[in-house]
Amino acid sequence: MKIENVDSVLAGNSHIVRIVTDTGIEGIGQSACWGYMEATDSVISSFREYLLGKDPLQIDHHWQYLYRMGPFRGSILTAAISAIDIALWDIKGKFLDTSVWQLLGGKMREKIRLHLLMGSDRPDAADQGTTPEGLRLNAMDAVSEGYTAIKIDPLPDGYESMTLSRLIFETRENVAALREGAGLDIDIILEIHRKLTPMNALALADELLEFHPLFYEDPIQIDSIKSQSEIATKTTMPLANGERMHNIWEFREMFELGGSQYARPDVGLAGGITHVKKIASIAESYHSAIVTHNYLGPVITAAACNIDTSIPNFITQEYSTIDESKINKIFNSDWIRNGGYINVPECVGIGINVDFEKLKKQTFESRLKQNIPIRNDGSVGYSV
Repeated sequence: MKIENVDSVLAGNSHIVRIVTDTGIEGIGQSACWGYMEATDSVISSFREYLLGKDPLQIDHHWQYLYRMGPFRGSILTAAISAIDIALWDIKGKFLDTSVWQLLGGKMREKIRLHLLMGSDRPDAADQGTTPEGLRLNAMDAVSEGYTAIKIDPLPDGYESMTLSRLIFETRENVAALREGAGLDIDIILEIHRKLTPMNALALADELLEFHPLFYEDPIQIDSIKSQSEIATKTTMPLANGERMHNIWEFREMFELGGSQYARPDVGLAGGITHVKKIASIAESYHSAIVTHNYLGPVITAAACNIDTSIPNFITQEYSTIDESKINKIFNSDWIRNGGYINVPECVGIGINVDFEKLKKQTFESRLKQNIPIRNDGSVGYSV
């Protein structure tokens, strides 16, 4: 069996890759460097000449070759490799007529626990947005649907120009309302989206401990792995990092430096199924749990769930209702949400198919919004 064609398409709000073999088996993958999908699409073009005619089952060999074929690294490169890797695993499962989770070591659990990403794609019951009352109602709604874990960005609008006392007060009000709506039997997750400095991130964490979040995610910018890890050593709040990291070496350094308790690799960015499985093993050796990042759609969900099924240190899978949106009806997935869980299916490959010709007809919508917050003094809000 040889690779006969490599298709890369920007469609809808996604970058999807399809690899076709000379036997007619097709594999599908997706990249997750969502800010620069056009660049990732271009990298696939540079891979095509090497991949054509190759044995698609030599997945790890192809990973190493593609990663080292040029003297450059970065998230755009690993996102492209991730999409190829997922598609190759899909082909291998279909060739052997079994699921990818079976190839990764077999089933560790019968169902995948989800945590709901509560964002703009999910209007709350009273259309009150990110106000405390809106968050309380939103949490109650999620609980009624069967979720046992929920996640929000708790920072108030205008946080970048607030005094520390105002930032803490308003964030605490949001988290208190979320906990009230969720109750004590639901895990809450606080996603900070890399918006704070080490100083105010630590001060805020201390004030939110009373609500017992499952974890406090990405409080500072990802410019320094060392700085991220140091946060974990200076607070008793469980920390999560990794959704913007993109290889096993970065994760190894993060753990060696002291953090985090929860690793957040994205299968579409951190090297595909091949490397996220390795990241899970590194995390296991540090008694750290895996919570795979995911908000781009059903292909990433399917790939991530195959890993979740097969590893011992899985906690919860990020899930966005964008999977169930109209734009993603074109995908036919075996990984179907049932309340707050997905039952592990006896699928073939990664467990998802798409009509690629229909996909290519979808108008591409860039996700890069360039809406960086600006402080009252005119400086960039994310900078230190």
